[in-house]
Amino acid sequence: MLVESPPEQRAETAPAPPNRRAIRLVGLLVSVVILACVVVASIAVGAKELSLEQVWHGLFDESGTYGDVVVADRLSRTVLGLLAGAALGLAGAVLQALTRNPLADPGLLGINAGASAAVVTAITFLGVTSLSGYVWFAFFGAAAVGALVWFLGGSRGATPVRLVLAGTAISAALYGYLQAIMILDQAALGRMRFWTVGSLASGSPEAVRQVAPFLLVGSLLALSLARPLNAMAMGDDTAKALGADLNRTRALSMLTATVLCGAATAACGPIVFVGLMVPHLVRSFTGPDLRWILPYAAILSPVLLLGADVIGRIVARPAELQVGIVTAILGGPVFIFLVRRRRTAQL
Repeated sequence: MLVESPPEQRAETAPAPPNRRAIRLVGLLVSVVILACVVVASIAVGAKELSLEQVWHGLFDESGTYGDVVVADRLSRTVLGLLAGAALGLAGAVLQALTRNPLADPGLLGINAGASAAVVTAITFLGVTSLSGYVWFAFFGAAAVGALVWFLGGSRGATPVRLVLAGTAISAALYGYLQAIMILDQAALGRMRFWTVGSLASGSPEAVRQVAPFLLVGSLLALSLARPLNAMAMGDDTAKALGADLNRTRALSMLTATVLCGAATAACGPIVFVGLMVPHLVRSFTGPDLRWILPYAAILSPVLLLGADVIGRIVARPAELQVGIVTAILGGPVFIFLVRRRRTAQL
């Protein structure tokens, strides 16, 4: 006697109808156009307004004028925002699939806390003040915490619940350490204030060169995990029947999130809500298929990050409001509204 599969599993494994696939493709193209517009705004808008002609001149006909210098500075900042935004969006989507929690974010497993604690330690005890030092310490801190969460979460028998519990406990301990250090060392507090709120102001060709390899490798790993994570979403037994290696997939997911979050946090500081909100909103449009969620998140997360950066430059002229503050101010109320307005998108 044949047993019919539950509707949820049939919807998960069956290919999308052609018209829905076409809608998703059109939506992806529209997202790329929106991202291009935000990139232009990120280069043109700031304390000094630039016309489209000046932006074009600075990009393709640079001659050393003041406007060209401004365009070059903003271009590096924009490229860093593109890379960091895509990294946070991909990491959030992977972690939400790994933990089967649509409200998970890169901070859930302690990765952001590990990077922050490592940077505070480097500033306070080793006198590190440059971005080149921040990058390596933050990446090491994220990697160490990721490995510790994996070890405490059960390693070979790791489950989403164990990983979340381990990450939450480690995050609480590390944030307590952060607060203690910054209370006891006022100089460290002064140096950390700018970094801890999250900012793209550190964007420079050097910063981009340092973090780009990690972010590109992490992005490729994330995209390669779409199929096994899709299988795991149907349950461990079904995933095993489909040939998925659960421990390998979970370990690679942890490694991917660690690489992406560690590099992005090192360059920009801990930026909240991007990795939480964008994959959740994307899922409500694409459905649970990570083969669509991941590309959408990689495109729309930079839209949110760069858009928030542009808003921060406008509202506080001639100074600027750090992007981490803007994403928190905008993201919190919007996300609460969306969660209350509709049923949380299921994984």
